[in-house]
Amino acid sequence: MKDYSYIFFDLDGTLTDPGVGITNSVMYALDRQGIHVTDRTELYKFIGPPLLDSFREFYGFSEEQTRTAVKDYREHFAAQGIFENEVYPGIPALLERLRAAGYCLIVATSKPEHFAVRIIEHFGLDGYFDFVAGAAIDETRTNKWEVIDYAIARAGITDRSRILMVGDRKHDVLGAKKCGIPCLGVLFGYGDRTEHEQAGAIAIAETVEDIGKYLLED
Repeated sequence: MKDYSYIFFDLDGTLTDPGVGITNSVMYALDRQGIHVTDRTELYKFIGPPLLDSFREFYGFSEEQTRTAVKDYREHFAAQGIFENEVYPGIPALLERLRAAGYCLIVATSKPEHFAVRIIEHFGLDGYFDFVAGAAIDETRTNKWEVIDYAIARAGITDRSRILMVGDRKHDVLGAKKCGIPCLGVLFGYGDRTEHEQAGAIAIAETVEDIGKYLLED
């Protein structure tokens, strides 16, 4: 076993595949701005980063447009998109093994916390995690490093060397690095190997099973 006590898991693209729900909600928000996207794969880039950053970066929205788009996105997501989602095969078994091995598991996601809690509970994953740490709905905590820092404080962790982040995008790796903790990148979500390597992931897991091998096998 690796010398960690706490494993922080990203949600979107790591525990669950939210592709349909997120892209449908982005399409709805863009439609309200007069932008019509029919190929949802163009919108996969929205999975992972904070929404505010994504609408600004990918569509050049003004501050007012951005906040309106986020409001419209959340309106659609809360009503429909939240459960257009599925747990990656093998995740429950992995979490069961990690808990049995004595790891403390925590969700650390840039998704608003109240949405993340509902998703974890809906899919019956809440029993594996001590708690869910997410973004603040008032935008005071949106960046991944802010969420990770919040999770560390909430858990009362004093030794950051005992923490490993697991996530599928560079934002997980970079956010963890800013907080002084390593990140295991995963390839079954929405990031690729180059993205993880350039961001500085400590290692890369191609499959869900590879996460277990990394943490539980010498």
